[in-house]
Amino acid sequence: MNLNKERFKEDYQRKLVSLFAEDIKEASKLHKFIALGELIKEYSFENWLRTNKNYINSDRKQVYYFSMEFLIGRLLENNLINLGIRDIVKVGLEDLGISLEELEMEEKDAGLGNGGLGRLAACFLDSMATLGIAGHGNGIRYKYGLFEQKIVNGYQVEVPDNWLKDGYVWEVRRRDKACIVKFGGNVRFTEEDGKLKAIHENYESVLAVPYDIPVIGYRNEVVNTLRLWSAEIFGAEFDFSSFSMGDYQRAMEYKYNVESITSVLYPDDRTEKGRLLRLKQEYFFVSAGIQSIIRTFKKKGKPITELYKYVAIQINDTHPALAVPELMRILIDEENLPWETAWDITVKTIAYTNHTIMAEALEKWPIDMFKGLLPRIWTIVEEINRRFCMELLEKYGQDWNRISKMSIIGDGYVKMAHLAIVGSHSVNGVAELHTKILKEQELKLFNEHFQGRFNNKTNGITHRRWLIEANPRLTNLLIETIGDRWIKKPEELIEFKKFAKDGAARDKFYKIKQQNKIDLAKYIKNKYDIDVDPESIFDIQAKRLHGYKRQLLNALYILDLYNRLKEDKNLEISPRTFIFSAKAFPGYTLAKEIIKFINTLAQKINYDEDVKDKIKVIFLENYGVTLAERIIPCANVSQQISTASKEASGTGNMKFMMNGAITLGTLDGANIEIKDAVGEENIIIFGLTSDEVINYYKNGGYNSKEIYSSNARIKRLVDQLTNGFLNVPPTEFLNIYNHLITYNDEFFVLKDFESYANAQERIDKLYRDKGKWNEMAIINVAASGRFSSDNTIIKYAREIWNV
Repeated sequence: MNLNKERFKEDYQRKLVSLFAEDIKEASKLHKFIALGELIKEYSFENWLRTNKNYINSDRKQVYYFSMEFLIGRLLENNLINLGIRDIVKVGLEDLGISLEELEMEEKDAGLGNGGLGRLAACFLDSMATLGIAGHGNGIRYKYGLFEQKIVNGYQVEVPDNWLKDGYVWEVRRRDKACIVKFGGNVRFTEEDGKLKAIHENYESVLAVPYDIPVIGYRNEVVNTLRLWSAEIFGAEFDFSSFSMGDYQRAMEYKYNVESITSVLYPDDRTEKGRLLRLKQEYFFVSAGIQSIIRTFKKKGKPITELYKYVAIQINDTHPALAVPELMRILIDEENLPWETAWDITVKTIAYTNHTIMAEALEKWPIDMFKGLLPRIWTIVEEINRRFCMELLEKYGQDWNRISKMSIIGDGYVKMAHLAIVGSHSVNGVAELHTKILKEQELKLFNEHFQGRFNNKTNGITHRRWLIEANPRLTNLLIETIGDRWIKKPEELIEFKKFAKDGAARDKFYKIKQQNKIDLAKYIKNKYDIDVDPESIFDIQAKRLHGYKRQLLNALYILDLYNRLKEDKNLEISPRTFIFSAKAFPGYTLAKEIIKFINTLAQKINYDEDVKDKIKVIFLENYGVTLAERIIPCANVSQQISTASKEASGTGNMKFMMNGAITLGTLDGANIEIKDAVGEENIIIFGLTSDEVINYYKNGGYNSKEIYSSNARIKRLVDQLTNGFLNVPPTEFLNIYNHLITYNDEFFVLKDFESYANAQERIDKLYRDKGKWNEMAIINVAASGRFSSDNTIIKYAREIWNV
């Protein structure tokens, strides 16, 4: 956009006055930030309006990305970069005595997601806007995020993430575009004009109010929309009659129950109430989103039978799988289409992205719960399943075992992955290995039945956020060496590979990495009062805490290294700072115990005079997008050590390599494609392969007790969990002990330990040759353009959405 410094300063001061009746000297940092955010949003409005009008008035196909999470992080700097005005704004604010960096710190991370699933959705929206694709997000406006993590005495403590307490500057409430979502009640059928008609009665009405967030493309005047739905009461504010009679609790009960639908991300599913609320959330945002899509489509004046030509719906994992029966409901009940026509439109419109290999993680809902909450949707799912099973019967004869395994309804549950597969024209995995496992094993029967429906779309990350915004020093070096074409054509990052053996470029790269590490060391000192050595290897594992991601393997290796250093004071190692950051779900006992184990190690190691100059352990609390932007540019080593076959793809592995970290990983998920991109000499691989892991799961043959009994090194580590060595009660880490020994080490931590330890020794030796290490790091940066979400979205657009 065309903006000069003087105009910005005038606009900004005017905005402060119009919002708060304050001038620069009086305003708080929060008010200064809000005024800046409102002004930047205003700068995008003209393009936003033009973009929306263009989409409605043209025959361009619209893509709607349905996701339970959109982990968008902070937007101020991102929006300034994409508008191309960051430098003007920075200098203009400095003239007014204001630091842009300080205002950026006032913005809270939006509490709209948890991990890779939500961050992927955010990256995809950024890429669609930048590529000029008419693509929008559809999700939930959570009042509270997952939780804010505090570490107290080494334990994870969850406190509410009240991210909306000061409002949210980037959103626009659109009450006029609200719609009704129906829960409960009963369904009866009547006959009208010779056709069966469903009548949904006695339901509870919930108002879905959209809040729109502009998604600004990179310097192209395109502004797409992230639409988030908030649950509000329909009709009177509360039961005034009950209130007047003194029944205060009943008066407020309806309001509370409705607003709870969008109160918190992922309510605790250990209770029936929590599970019911999750199902309610999923239908709520799906129903509202599809109603909104149909309303927008009708403005085109096209027949509803042509919906699939103008609309593509991508469902991100199974959470939005109710899009299938909900679209059917609208087409049949409201548009009066026959079943066969409605089904053809639905399948051609919807596509499904699968994000999990683990069968236990595939979503399913108890029939009684499903039927009670969504009676009309239940009858539609029941009919979808009946027709699908008849199709299977016709094709395979009375192969009841196959039909039972593929049925959408079975064993007392509605199986959401099966519903999504049957109701979509495309099912994609998110890495080559993941897709192969889906096609050949986990979903083999569906792949055989739906020839050509399964395909791969390896995940990607937006380099504008994870390189330009997160690592401006490295960005400047890239522009200095290879120009700036890579910003819009990320595959051109490969040109940086020419500088891998250039001594001057390697020196500059090393200094940039060191300065980033110094910045993180200062942050750690200020927040935790722990001194870390920027010259040490920054060995980082930052991701959701889960058994299969194996933070436990990392932690056990640290304990082993500590043992060796205590026994041999002259043991030569490259000083190492092990950095963890992760949240564990509140109900995941083992994961929370692993956090406590890591922090117990930190307490023992960081204050031990014998080793404190050689190794440090740091746990950075409350992992999120903004903290990731601080951590990732500093990494020397990127730990991607999931049990092979368990990680669908990963995107943290891509972010770290893009910033010049060397991957230490298993042959799992996108690690395999990273190895192909960088060459096996520029990545450190260890451990069991996916075929070996799957073979153990299928055929048995693994016995962790045998490893424990026969390997003195491993026996010592496991015993130290419970023998008082860590200065905690013997039962403190009993769950970890039982996980490894009693329950046979589900994720093969002990099996892979020696291989992992050997890989860590390789890293230690490699890092001593700074020239070689920086060469490897530069090659990783150069190869990372392949993993830009721009490339991923181009493949979705061409091969799934036909846009």
